[in-house]
Amino acid sequence: MRDNPIDREQAIIERKVIELAQKLLAFDTINPPGNEQDCLTWLADFLQQRGFEVTRHTFGDRRMNIIARLRGTHSGKPLAFSGHLDTVPLGSAEWQHDPFGSEIAEGRLYGRGSSDMKAAVAAFIVASLEEKQAIQAGNGVVLLLTGGEETGCDGARALIADPDIELPVPLAVIVGEATQNYPVMGHKGALWLRCETRGKTAHGAMPELGINAIYLAADAIGKIRSFELGPAHPLMKQPTLNVGAMRGGLNINSVPDRASFDVDMRTDPTLHHPDITQRLQQHLSDAVTITPLVDLPAVLTDVLDPWVLQTIALCQPYHDVPITPRIVPYFTDAAILLAALGHPPCVILGPGEPSQAHQTDEFCAISSLKNSVELYRTLILTASSIP
Repeated sequence: MRDNPIDREQAIIERKVIELAQKLLAFDTINPPGNEQDCLTWLADFLQQRGFEVTRHTFGDRRMNIIARLRGTHSGKPLAFSGHLDTVPLGSAEWQHDPFGSEIAEGRLYGRGSSDMKAAVAAFIVASLEEKQAIQAGNGVVLLLTGGEETGCDGARALIADPDIELPVPLAVIVGEATQNYPVMGHKGALWLRCETRGKTAHGAMPELGINAIYLAADAIGKIRSFELGPAHPLMKQPTLNVGAMRGGLNINSVPDRASFDVDMRTDPTLHHPDITQRLQQHLSDAVTITPLVDLPAVLTDVLDPWVLQTIALCQPYHDVPITPRIVPYFTDAAILLAALGHPPCVILGPGEPSQAHQTDEFCAISSLKNSVELYRTLILTASSIP
């Protein structure tokens, strides 16, 4: 039996994307501290050797972003891909697969960051290299590769704030976060606030001489449970609020003079974060000092945008049910990047499995990774021909 050239080509491409993903997974880029420099330096060299123009951008000790371009000869806008290389910590549970070993078992590629989202970065890089000729004859491609996403899009924020960085004005942005290759229209905004109370210290045996800051914080937490963020959104549903951490006191036999708790709010495009903060301050009174920690707007692309409709049509063959508008609960670098890039349409689309993000023994299915390369190639070819 003669080899099928198409099957042989697909096998070669599958091997390429697995090998690149394995290389990226071998780097420890856990955030904090981040330490993306080694990974992104290696990737910058890899891309430069293959014809990309690469801009390197540092935003702290061993912290790094890169912008990689394959320029086209047409005057149309390039397609942009966005991906981050930092990962969350491993957690306290024991891993059965080495988190940096890039092991393959039962059709799965294991490793911290496999679904979130190093496999996607490998996929859109391989797709770009496979379609390099079409890209250069068309409108070009830009890769926006960042660090610091997991702690509030720190890398993307630093990138757009640097006046020396030339940012693209793309046709559209594809964020390769974990969606199992389902095109997602956006995500909720994130507003993280630190609420602090101040009291007066005293000996624990004479509490009447002090003001207990933990009691003040507990009273505020009780009040915050009745705080109304806003009505339900047609697609994003109800905005949410959660008190995720609390701190207070130095020792058991003293009245604590300081306490704090952190609030995680997830919002929709109709909710203005400064207004929410102001309303919460009034709700809690001046006894509580509120400080923003993370402030990321919601992302929601118009599903009737022509490029979005075309993208949905190209994704449909990879799914057994009709594609309908969806959002994801997590935030992405799109929250920071889109305004700086001129508000292009954006879809979140990647091979990873949302349920695997931040999990012990995180994995990405090889079949999904393979399909993502095919899908990205099709999207690149389509975008390259748009005037």
